[in-house]
Amino acid sequence: MAQEGGLSAARIREQTRFLASDLMEGRGVGTRGGQLATEYIASQLALAGAKPAGDHGTYFQKVPLVGVETQPDSTLAASAHGKTIDLKWADDFVGSSGLQTPVTDFDVPAVFVGHGIAAPEFRWDDFKGVDVSGKVIVLFTNEPPSNDPKFFDGRALTYYGRWTYKYEEGLRRGAKGVIIVHTTPTASYGWDVVRNSWGKESPFVKLEPDEKALALAAWISREAGEKLLGLAGKSVDEMLAASEKRDFRPVDLGVRIRGHLLSKVRELETRNVAAIVPGSDAKLKDEVVIYSAHWDHFGIGAPIHGDAIYNGAIDNATGCAVLLEMARAWAALPQKPRRSALFLSVTAEEGGLKGSAYYAAHPLAPPAKTALDLNYDALYPYGRAKDIVITGAERTTVYPLAQQIAKRLNLTISPDATPEAGHYFRSDHFSLAHAGIPAFSIDHATDFAGKPEGWGLAAYQDYNSKRYHQPSDEFQEDWDFTALEQAAMFGFLLGRDVANQDRLPDWRAGEGFHR
Repeated sequence: MAQEGGLSAARIREQTRFLASDLMEGRGVGTRGGQLATEYIASQLALAGAKPAGDHGTYFQKVPLVGVETQPDSTLAASAHGKTIDLKWADDFVGSSGLQTPVTDFDVPAVFVGHGIAAPEFRWDDFKGVDVSGKVIVLFTNEPPSNDPKFFDGRALTYYGRWTYKYEEGLRRGAKGVIIVHTTPTASYGWDVVRNSWGKESPFVKLEPDEKALALAAWISREAGEKLLGLAGKSVDEMLAASEKRDFRPVDLGVRIRGHLLSKVRELETRNVAAIVPGSDAKLKDEVVIYSAHWDHFGIGAPIHGDAIYNGAIDNATGCAVLLEMARAWAALPQKPRRSALFLSVTAEEGGLKGSAYYAAHPLAPPAKTALDLNYDALYPYGRAKDIVITGAERTTVYPLAQQIAKRLNLTISPDATPEAGHYFRSDHFSLAHAGIPAFSIDHATDFAGKPEGWGLAAYQDYNSKRYHQPSDEFQEDWDFTALEQAAMFGFLLGRDVANQDRLPDWRAGEGFHR
């Protein structure tokens, strides 16, 4: 396999090792470590023979963001019937003000709105005409559970279930703020993940003059949710059960939410890294196949077991390492494919896909001339893979080709083992899909040679609970990168064949992302 495409597990391993080293300081956005990481990625792309594709003849596309870091002495309280509960930063609540101001104060009523979803195509409306403008809405992430594939796609999470949608819908309806009550089943990860993700600086696209934003975008722990809902004589389980029924109606909690948020606000110097290998066909070389991976992680943060560097080895040094190896192999092809290949390493994925969303709004190649985006995000170096997971590929016209390549590489295409986690909406390909570009991620394997049935799912659960978004996501010497070489080869062959096709691929009929 390595001979055919010149792809090497050993090189992917060493790139991962370096990008996940303490020298990179966790690759935080707007930090020295982030600057180092982008300089390194750009230098490796240049050494591979890929040409600069960024601003002004460079390898960089500047992404104008504002960093908002909520200070620990910020306060959030809920009051009703002469009783007040004070929520403690990090233990009880995390979040930020989208207003991008040093001080944000509010004292407003709270309304519980179930899952906060308005989805007419599923005849579902959690708001039922209730005006929530100027109020804080309290809700759960995720969506009503179902095994019916025609109702919120059954077990698979739709975009309605993502926390990003909750905040967007709250803003659309004029809410002052949105509070998500965390439970591990509804979020698909524990409170420690939420705390580590939201308890530090958050990147925002800089507000335009008179642009509206939420004064509060927050999560509270289940325990804090019990206290808040308890002021209204309710419980988390009771309200979650009510929110899963079609006849649910918003509940005026009779509670006021008072916030005093203190924020450090700064303009972030951050960037996407972009390089191109031009195609060989004079008519098609201005069309591109994109390979993408986010370079950012959480930088230096709150220590856990004495370690304050959030290295992000699996998430996402692995994806960047695959990207660099594929760029090297593509540039080394003696006969280049007809279309060009754009290698894109984006910023601020962990802050809500901000770098890829910026690229989608300011593309270096027009979406109408972008054939496909193949994204790599968090691959497991646990040995030789027996399968590949490409959730979302079935939505596109490239799926039959993907099936042929998987068969050729002796890989089974497996479904997402945890569709309720909504992985399709959680990585950078989704930003490009929003722009109409056929896009999906080539994800980690779930079935490994020499391992018993179910081992891959157990390994995922172990990583998700013990290392995901924590300092313990560190490079391990005993890792076997064979599966990453296989994933790279799959994407290499798929992208190459798409680059040589006469027609651009598209979404299948009935999909909502058409160009």
